[in-house]
Amino acid sequence: MDDKKIDITTHSAKKTRQLGQEIGKLIKQPLIIALIGDLGSGKTAFVQGLAKGLGVPDEYYITSPTFTLINEYPGRIPLFHADLYRLETVRDLEDIGLDDLLYDQGVLAIEWADKLGDNLSGDYLVLQFEIIDNDCRMIELIAYGHNGINLIKTLESSMNTKLFFEN
Repeated sequence: MDDKKIDITTHSAKKTRQLGQEIGKLIKQPLIIALIGDLGSGKTAFVQGLAKGLGVPDEYYITSPTFTLINEYPGRIPLFHADLYRLETVRDLEDIGLDDLLYDQGVLAIEWADKLGDNLSGDYLVLQFEIIDNDCRMIELIAYGHNGINLIKTLESSMNTKLFFEN
């Protein structure tokens, strides 16, 4: 078993944040989360929920680090939030120190992670966001590695128990 995939539909930005929060609560160790999708598809909303689930204090406002490129937040597990939208070359990735963060002791959420190519390995999640309409998003979660797969299995169980994605 190399990967595990589930599809989740959220019907509002609030529900997308709720998905992020649920995943954040389930994370017990460092993990890379690759976020892929068009502008406005919910990547930052997801990271806002993820931060809450990781215990980032409420005084930290989570925004997309489009111009700073990487933001760091303290939490139960530190959160590193990277945005690769403005980067154009692999050399740019090296210049911002992303390689160092790929093996750090925190959760690394990477918006526009498709710019990484095949540079991810080990335990990680890929979230592919698709805009269905103004409020609705289809989010495909693909887990790689033992820890990522176990996290997705636990999420599925939690979703079935809580039904937190209903309108």
